[in-house]
Amino acid sequence: MPDRSLADWLTLIESRHPSEIELGLDRVAEVWRRLLQQPRLNQCKPPLAITVAGTNGKGSCIASMQALLLQHGHSLGTFTSPHFLAYNERICLAGKPVEDGLIVDAFEQIEAVTEDISLTYFELGTLAALVIFYQASPEVMLLEVGLGGRLDAINIIDADIAVLTSIALDHCDWLGDTRTAIAREKLGIARPDRPLIIGEQDHPDGFAQQVADTGANPVWAGRDFTFTSGPLFDCQLSAVNGPLKFSQLNGRGLLPLNKTLALQALVAAGFKLNQQDSAAALQQVALTGRHQQLSHKGIEVILDVAHNPAAAQVLAANLAPAQGRTIAVAAVLEDKDWSGIIAPMADLVDDWIIGEISDSSRARKGQSLLELLYNAGQTGRLQPSVEQAFQLAVENAAATDRILVFGSFHTVAAVLKIILAEV
Repeated sequence: MPDRSLADWLTLIESRHPSEIELGLDRVAEVWRRLLQQPRLNQCKPPLAITVAGTNGKGSCIASMQALLLQHGHSLGTFTSPHFLAYNERICLAGKPVEDGLIVDAFEQIEAVTEDISLTYFELGTLAALVIFYQASPEVMLLEVGLGGRLDAINIIDADIAVLTSIALDHCDWLGDTRTAIAREKLGIARPDRPLIIGEQDHPDGFAQQVADTGANPVWAGRDFTFTSGPLFDCQLSAVNGPLKFSQLNGRGLLPLNKTLALQALVAAGFKLNQQDSAAALQQVALTGRHQQLSHKGIEVILDVAHNPAAAQVLAANLAPAQGRTIAVAAVLEDKDWSGIIAPMADLVDDWIIGEISDSSRARKGQSLLELLYNAGQTGRLQPSVEQAFQLAVENAAATDRILVFGSFHTVAAVLKIILAEV
């Protein structure tokens, strides 16, 4: 078999499995079991595993943990999804995307044991990350759940620390159409007698019993650990030797909640964190596509992956007053509550330009988005693609205007590529 490049592998695995999403652990767990029996993995010591689930805030929590661990001198691997520009962004060692060769080698190891089992794109990527982490042997691996929790491929790993950031309606076709049902799926990452860090404070019906049923040791935001808000925030964490306080931490960019969750998870895992290094780490931590502010041709551009009503509410609350107009460039996937996303943004947007995501079969049709916009009392224009929508926004923007790009990772990625190509 000729050597395949990473691009070749990605093209191959995208075409193999009939479904982009297929929840369930049986297939991926069996391949992982076979991998662990191979000589290159069977003597590896598993890194400590911190798994993060939640409707929103997963990436921010993991980025904060990564920054904190690096600042304190610890080794780590990080698995997140999706990526913006390069697949390698999903698998990082020491905060840096791994080289193509490591991913190709991992895919080859997986291929050697898969036999007749069909795996999705995400499942193969998850296994590749685990192979790389086990062989690199960092102290800790940070694992972001792709969808839900209980039946997500990440859940083949027994989390030493489980983190649940938030619970909101999203991916309802797969997870259920109530917050109670969604909470049940996300709590599936918890393990008996191990810490479960809970960031959600607006608990759905029956949530306390759901948490108790996991058998985990819950650590509750608002009860066991607390935090303030604002550009500088303080927090008090639950620790073995009594409350642990941090003060005057950077509250801009990523939400104080998600930064506090990161601190609490690492403390629960036994890491010793100090005020000076923690403040330095959280001062510099940032995440692509999360209220990311850039400039393009002299125009301010804000990129945000907000793709459900809860995330849109956070985006709206954190938008600074505009000098000029706010021009929105937006596109979403088919399963998203577009009307619910529009609602918190309606009073903040002066001009809507709707595009259509071109690199996903799950993209929602632009005409449908435009119709729901009109139903919400808004007006807008439709362009064939996100790229064309952004170009029209740039052409129509004055120097004091800003362009707000949101609705999906795909939407943000399309615009980010345009901006970076001209830097």
